[in-house]
Amino acid sequence: MKALFFKYKDFIMEVIHFGLVGVINTLMGWVIMAVLYNLVHMNYWLSSGISYFIGSVFSYHANSRVTFKVENRDAGLPWRFAINIIVCYLIAFSVAQPLMEKVLAAQPRVIVDNVAMFLGMCMFIVMNFFGQKIFVFRKIRHGRA
Repeated sequence: MKALFFKYKDFIMEVIHFGLVGVINTLMGWVIMAVLYNLVHMNYWLSSGISYFIGSVFSYHANSRVTFKVENRDAGLPWRFAINIIVCYLIAFSVAQPLMEKVLAAQPRVIVDNVAMFLGMCMFIVMNFFGQKIFVFRKIRHGRA
């Protein structure tokens, strides 16, 4: 078990750091999204979009420094990050809402949308980790990405 840990130590530490940043980001994002949707009465897309924009700025800085320890920031890094966030967001929230509309068809709209936002967040987290690891903050080896 110890040998297995040391073999995958870097990956395990990335997952742990990503998780810690994610917990902070998710709590902050959920509060923003819930307030905008339930108290300010913005729609599903606007409340989740604003929340993800704010969370993405935090996530970019925290994950580049803490999780993936990026030292050399190339000019494409913010663009790759933005593309990753947009793609993950659109996929997760476009799947979550229609799925919950079918599963929770008898429930009031407010329940369906809140559950869909939670499911969308869960889907987003998984896709975002692998997108950031593989596409955004990829390690440069032998002078190439």
